[in-house]
Amino acid sequence: MKEILKAIEEKDVEKVRRLLYYRVDDLSDEELREVLEKAEKLALEAKDWELYKLVLYYYHEVLNEDRINEFEKLAKESEEFEPKFHLADLYYLIGDLEKSLELFRALLEEEVANGNIGHAASIYYSMAMIHEELQEYEKALQLIEKARELYEKLGDEKELLRIEIHRGYITFEAGDTYRGKAIIAGVLPKILNEDELLVEAHLSFEEMFEEVENYEAALQECLYALIRARGTDYEDIAFSSLMDVLWQLFLEDDFETVYLNVDTFSEALPELRDFFEAVKKLALFKDGKVEEEEVKKDVEKVKDPRLLEMLELLGEAEL
Repeated sequence: MKEILKAIEEKDVEKVRRLLYYRVDDLSDEELREVLEKAEKLALEAKDWELYKLVLYYYHEVLNEDRINEFEKLAKESEEFEPKFHLADLYYLIGDLEKSLELFRALLEEEVANGNIGHAASIYYSMAMIHEELQEYEKALQLIEKARELYEKLGDEKELLRIEIHRGYITFEAGDTYRGKAIIAGVLPKILNEDELLVEAHLSFEEMFEEVENYEAALQECLYALIRARGTDYEDIAFSSLMDVLWQLFLEDDFETVYLNVDTFSEALPELRDFFEAVKKLALFKDGKVEEEEVKKDVEKVKDPRLLEMLELLGEAEL
């Protein structure tokens, strides 16, 4: 909490956004309310609508306070693109997909009429994600293509590569797994120096392998993603994906796959060695290979409360 408050005091909006996004689970409701009140003031002062969106999202989802009408009033009075775009995205985040689409469509009409290609591309991409959420994959792919055409006009190579990764993933979701893999594989040689895009690619592969219950391959993709995610905003996302795979393996009593593969994480990520050693020992215990006392010794070496909570969850996993 101190780090977030310090970033707010220093008016480092980008850092506040990042910390709020990735560290909110560490806060009690009382602490979160204090942070949100201060962050809201900063967001309005700086006119940073992305931060304001996050603040209202956490009020809604965690504190059960609906304050979106305040954002609606600001967006209605504004002639700028950003508040309207982030308001529409806020509705997407809280799960009101139809309202989000309604706002995005109206905004798209404005931006196309004004010739704002970049804004229109962002809207098409956002609308594609909504249709993906609705499992309307053909429509999502159509909108992805529209976004791609506009980013090509802009010459935005990084966004084109990001879109291609997403297109591969939606193709997989639509049922063509092999084509989806091929599309993402075609991107890999072009993003070797782009850590964030590589993380997105590897996590897409991870979900494809998990879908067909190839858990060793899924774990391998998690490893690649975690290595590339170091020091980026994707680090927590990559770690969460690994935990999802481990959770599934524990649920299915496939402890052997865990303890045979987890050493790769200990070696590649030595700063988390104690945690992965505890995961391995827990899997061995569940498989009847070691005594409970051995597990306790390794768990005691883990000091991070969040990691301890994850170990507790894995220990309780059962069908």
